[in-house]
Amino acid sequence: MARLARSGLFAQYAVYENGPEWAFAGGTLAELRLDRDALRGTRDLSAVEEWLASLPVSDYRVYGWAAFELGAALAGVDPGDEGLLHLAVPVGEVRTDGGTVLVRAVDDGRLERLVHLVRTPGDPTGASADRVAPVLDDTGGYRDAVAAVLTHLHGPGPLEKVILSRRVAVPVPLDLTATYVAGRRANTPARSFLLDLGGVHAAGFSPETVAEVTADRRVLSRPLAGTRARTGSPAEDARLRADLLGDPKEIHEHAVSVKLALEDLAAVCDETYVAEYLTVQQRGTVQHLASTVVGLLREDRTPWQAFAALFPAVTATGIPKAPAYPLIRRLEGRPRGLYAGAVLTYDACGTLDAALVLRTVFQRDGRCWLQAGAGIVRQSRPEREHEETREKLRSVADHLVPAAEAAKIPSRGEVASDTVAR
Repeated sequence: MARLARSGLFAQYAVYENGPEWAFAGGTLAELRLDRDALRGTRDLSAVEEWLASLPVSDYRVYGWAAFELGAALAGVDPGDEGLLHLAVPVGEVRTDGGTVLVRAVDDGRLERLVHLVRTPGDPTGASADRVAPVLDDTGGYRDAVAAVLTHLHGPGPLEKVILSRRVAVPVPLDLTATYVAGRRANTPARSFLLDLGGVHAAGFSPETVAEVTADRRVLSRPLAGTRARTGSPAEDARLRADLLGDPKEIHEHAVSVKLALEDLAAVCDETYVAEYLTVQQRGTVQHLASTVVGLLREDRTPWQAFAALFPAVTATGIPKAPAYPLIRRLEGRPRGLYAGAVLTYDACGTLDAALVLRTVFQRDGRCWLQAGAGIVRQSRPEREHEETREKLRSVADHLVPAAEAAKIPSRGEVASDTVAR
């Protein structure tokens, strides 16, 4: 898949890993872009349903992304001027489950070139062994912002939890394809993706899904909340795992997240239940408390309505979500964009899979950055929440491959590390 991305055959592409299946989608046969103006006057994704009904093909798969601010728009909160949703039907596509390979394209020429690329062995990246080492610490801004959140949580308002994130600048341009390959070899994600789509350039190793809709109309979400590091020492990791499972703060943070995920499901499902509760999942340099919530989609509801009900993930927003949006925007000082949004696929048969965009590196307009957050509840301590972001950042930061002839990116500007508005 990395060689397909690097081939230059398509101006836009997406690579998406979902369990045993890997998919590459190249080019754009049809696309939908939604922003604030396109959603004005509505708080649903009916525009997506209308677009799908108009597609010139029937056996399609859609690839795309949703910005974090789409959730604000659906909640009636001003999302700002950035793009909110980008969906595309590809011109060419390759899928493999490790046993068989499906290759399809809109014309014979592209089909032949894709088949040739699939059959040709070779180095998937051509990457050097060099790595970039960004500075993961801040100068206190994030800790101060956590303290500000705690003031809100102890006040009279409805907030129980807020996920607050920080950016870390990467000082040179990256080879995102090589970074994706290196990072995937070292990580244990629930999903992974590599994007050059709709102006978004990113490589990510998602620890959880926001929403999954199956062919039999089951809706699943897999919230992760509660974190400890993974050190590489089995004995130390076991100790940290036991500490995680016995920490009242982490268990409370997880429990309230599962409760809200069930409430979100109940808006579109006839029945809901918790299939797994308080297990531990290993994700790269960290381990998380994990649960799975499931619902049966009502007959009068669609997969896109299920996605809208669950998006953004409760583990990347706050409880309740609506009052968390303006506080997050004020303290973080900028739109999140793809961070804490979703990369997703949707098939004509009604299946949907949406990965939460965490553990991701972003590149745009000559700037490159990482981003990570932590769930703040009343029992949180600023120093520990800062350390948690460092633990998460290392899942990606240890595998950044510089672009050839990399030019220094100015350290001033939008992506300066840990600039927090107060």
